Amino acid sequence: MLGLNSSLRVFLAVEPVDLRKSFNGLHSIVLDRLKADPCSGALFVFTNKRRNRIKTLYFDGTGMWVMIKRLEQGRFTWPKSADRDDKLELAPEALALLLDGVDLKQGSLKPWYQR
Repeated sequence: MLGLNSSLRVFLAVEPVDLRKSFNGLHSIVLDRLKADPCSGALFVFTNKRRNRIKTLYFDGTGMWVMIKRLEQGRFTWPKSADRDDKLELAPEALALLLDGVDLKQGSLKPWYQR
């Protein structure tokens, strides 16, 4: 099972992608657009234009994982890169907050969030 421990490197694709892509399509985006090695052990995170879905790509040493989260309501608050890069590195803790519905910029829960 994948854990978001502090040693995990997390990269967000700043621009939305077509989430109909699976292993090979996301692998190509990591190589071509993000200029990174998809087999490095880092977690690569993508969103769609509406920001209601997140898809991740992760290589665990034996194979590639693709995971997806779809929101039933609301949208993820997607960070922007300050240096115009195609990817943004996040701490695993920040990713956990983002996935839990926290607006990273304001540090508050989104109105749709319920626990």
